[in-house]
Amino acid sequence: MICKTYFLLLIVVLALLTASSYSKPMIICTTTVLASIVRDLANGRVEIYAIAPPSVCPAHYDVRPSDLSKVARANLIFYHGFEPWVKEIAKASGSRAILIKVSGPWNTPSSLSAKYIKMAKALAKYLHSDFNSSLTHCLYGISKVDNYLKNFSLTHGFKGLPTVCALFQKPFLEYLGFRCIATYGPPEMVSLRTYLAIVANATKFHAVLVVDNLQSGTQLGKKIADALGIKEVALTNFPWVTKGLNNMTSVMIWNAKLLAKALTSKGRRG
Repeated sequence: MICKTYFLLLIVVLALLTASSYSKPMIICTTTVLASIVRDLANGRVEIYAIAPPSVCPAHYDVRPSDLSKVARANLIFYHGFEPWVKEIAKASGSRAILIKVSGPWNTPSSLSAKYIKMAKALAKYLHSDFNSSLTHCLYGISKVDNYLKNFSLTHGFKGLPTVCALFQKPFLEYLGFRCIATYGPPEMVSLRTYLAIVANATKFHAVLVVDNLQSGTQLGKKIADALGIKEVALTNFPWVTKGLNNMTSVMIWNAKLLAKALTSKGRRG
């Protein structure tokens, strides 16, 4: 009788522990960009799970069984729209979560602010909670970074510098004042003809730098830089890729400093 009583108590304790571990709403984000925004806004009020790691292109991510178990108990799923697997994983997991598309670029202060506003509204609507205070704080932080980056660009003479860049980094570079004279998409989509046109255009306009998108790979950018005899630098488009990059504002500052370092080091190879 005593053993049976202890057994029943153990079941109750385990049930309570399980329930408490799921007491917070589960927010699934396809990338660390979206996950970092939720974390900034929620301040510990939700459980967050980022599916694709920050070091890889989300479009090429291979979904794991552990992802399915997380998605299965999600309340909300935030996604960009370029992930071909997001709706399939939601269906396969049996999830009843609401899918919220957050499309468009995110690597400039204005575009990032728009993402925070949209996601704060979605969190408030579906979680029935107020996120206005944290949103105000986040937008103020983005505004401060905006001012910092504009001054940083002026100090380091970014305005008008001709560059060749990965397409995903173009908005950020143009925001800083660079002149993107040639762009390229994912390396697997760049033909020999396109490559030769990029090199010709970069030579004509005297490009000073090739800027890669880290998550898309750097082999093509390095090849272009070698052909031109100039520096190549790889910027990240996602936070959490290394220690200290907690959100996209820290990523923007990190990337700006990488650009300045690349320009102040010896510009030409050889």
